[in-house]
Amino acid sequence: MKQKDSDERQVVSRQRVADHGEVYTAKREVNAMLDLVKEETERIDSRFLEPACGTGNFLIEIQRRKLDVVERLYGASRHDYDERAAQAVSSIYGVELLPDNVLRCRERLLDDFKDRYVRLFGAIGDDYEGLIGFLLSKNIVEGDALSMKCGEKNIEFCEWAFIGHGIVKRRDFEFADLLKNVEYDRPKPDEEGLLFADTGEPTFEHKPIREFPPCNYLNLKDHEEL
Repeated sequence: MKQKDSDERQVVSRQRVADHGEVYTAKREVNAMLDLVKEETERIDSRFLEPACGTGNFLIEIQRRKLDVVERLYGASRHDYDERAAQAVSSIYGVELLPDNVLRCRERLLDDFKDRYVRLFGAIGDDYEGLIGFLLSKNIVEGDALSMKCGEKNIEFCEWAFIGHGIVKRRDFEFADLLKNVEYDRPKPDEEGLLFADTGEPTFEHKPIREFPPCNYLNLKDHEEL
């Protein structure tokens, strides 16, 4: 309980404010801001990135909103809930400079997920808990969102595309590349413009640095080294 209380504070210490400008957003303000994009927070597959996520004040509220929808739509079936809840978690991303905050953010999101799951179904299996922990370990990363690096290494993110029947396609991207607009040349009049929207505006596509074969979402952790 003591740790949970500390997560509600806006300032952990004056020294951390001086060293890192660390000030957390209070829960009331978090929800007021999220209400501005309420429809997106209630879409299971909408992606959110918090570039300075701290211990997860924004991300935990986004996760709760998404899981509220999953519970309402799929709570009657544990099989359906498992897949959609994993999809909801896979759509939440964070970057944080301080390693202790990264670990605490992942821990908070996982603990909150488990508390809800146990309330719904009585217990959570080790394999499924491990899957959710794995997704959080890949999506909540240490680094500087301004330089888009962690030390000398570029920040990377995983895209988890749920393509139906429990199958997921994973592709990894460098964070810096995702922020670039890679514009394709317009096709000639006699060519098909499949890369362009109906409005005639160019579309953008980013190239992954690695791809994984599609697999069942429950086996994502096993395919990490493929």
